Amino acid sequence: MTFEDLKPEVVSILQNTGQSVTERLHEICQLLKDHITYYDWVGFYFKNGDKEELKLRTYVGAETEHDIIPFGKGICGQVALSNENFVVPDVQAQDNYIACSFAVKSEIVIPLFKDGENIGQIDIDSETPDPFNEEDERFLEFVNQEVAKIL
Repeated sequence: MTFEDLKPEVVSILQNTGQSVTERLHEICQLLKDHITYYDWVGFYFKNGDKEELKLRTYVGAETEHDIIPFGKGICGQVALSNENFVVPDVQAQDNYIACSFAVKSEIVIPLFKDGENIGQIDIDSETPDPFNEEDERFLEFVNQEVAKIL
């Protein structure tokens, strides 16, 4: 499926009010992992209350120990502070990278805004070197804009 084909699927999942928000987010993670070959781990992190940290809400992929990520630490923690997309073509080249798995080669993190505030992010790890491009960024921005509508 192309990104354009996935957009109505994302909207449909998010509009299913018979499921909890977390269940819908999990279904989005599964949809993306299943249909984008180089998306090997897909998860949503959100600001943990008033704390300067992110908390993993749901994900699909290999198990992770990183349920909590302090602001500024790793790619996710940096995005929590910068409010900007972060595409990492080669995680080995990043000094401030939190390794989730030796198989991960690249990562993309897109902040999620609600009413102008960065409240979370979608995080995607890939076992493929340098697969992410501007199309991924625009698509994931779309996903986050749609997610923000149900939060």
